[in-house]
Amino acid sequence: MGIVNVTPDSFSDGGKYASSGSAIKHAEKLIEDGADILDIGGESSRPGAPQVPLDIELSRVIPVVIEAVNLGIPVSVDTYKPQVMQAVLDAGADIINDIWALRQPAAAGYASAADIVAKHPSCGVCLMHMHKEPQTMQAEPMQGDAASVVSQVLLFLEQRRQYLCRLGIDLSRLAVDPGIGFGKTVQQNFALLAHQKKLLALGLPLLSGWSRKTSLGEVTGLAMAERMPPSIVAAVLAVQNGASIVRVHDVRETKAALRVLAAMESA
Repeated sequence: MGIVNVTPDSFSDGGKYASSGSAIKHAEKLIEDGADILDIGGESSRPGAPQVPLDIELSRVIPVVIEAVNLGIPVSVDTYKPQVMQAVLDAGADIINDIWALRQPAAAGYASAADIVAKHPSCGVCLMHMHKEPQTMQAEPMQGDAASVVSQVLLFLEQRRQYLCRLGIDLSRLAVDPGIGFGKTVQQNFALLAHQKKLLALGLPLLSGWSRKTSLGEVTGLAMAERMPPSIVAAVLAVQNGASIVRVHDVRETKAALRVLAAMESA
């Protein structure tokens, strides 16, 4: 899953692809590099990031989605707002990637996030675990040791899975994400990686998002611009531990590393 941040303030590449034209060119490059899915976002979810007004997020995302749906691979949109979900699905997006796991209630003139997805006949959805919210999640991270954190994440995702099943959403449409960096300490993030296979008990594909995250900088001492190597290692480890999808900035390099892993496993 190649990342397309149409934002001026994302933690890793804020401003590089903030215009529709530059975002589409970046999307085309990600596909050329081997991306299987594009993930387009118009609001940064980095720790402490301010909320983006609805009209601004729509103005960032919709023009890119309209172009991206013609590029030949599935298009995911990283949003939690019901209004944006409805608009991007109407524009042809295939997947909703929601850091709030479809918990946002109905908004003026719109159904809740969960109901919007439930009413769509086929869209996929990725449900992520997040402790608190972007503005506060790292100021007050989760409590508990490794076993406790894994259990808490598993319980939350299981509850969301059950709720969406009750709404009539088929399990084949769901994937889950443990939410690396979303309200967790460095140790907790690595505990989730080490014990990631326990999340396979949900019976759903796992999405892993380690690319350029702060935890990689904490254990390596590398600045943001230097984190490609540990990001690739984390992606390979995530796949070894059961991830079906890795959300990355560096598609070409990550694909190459995963080919090495596949060659070893096939031998």
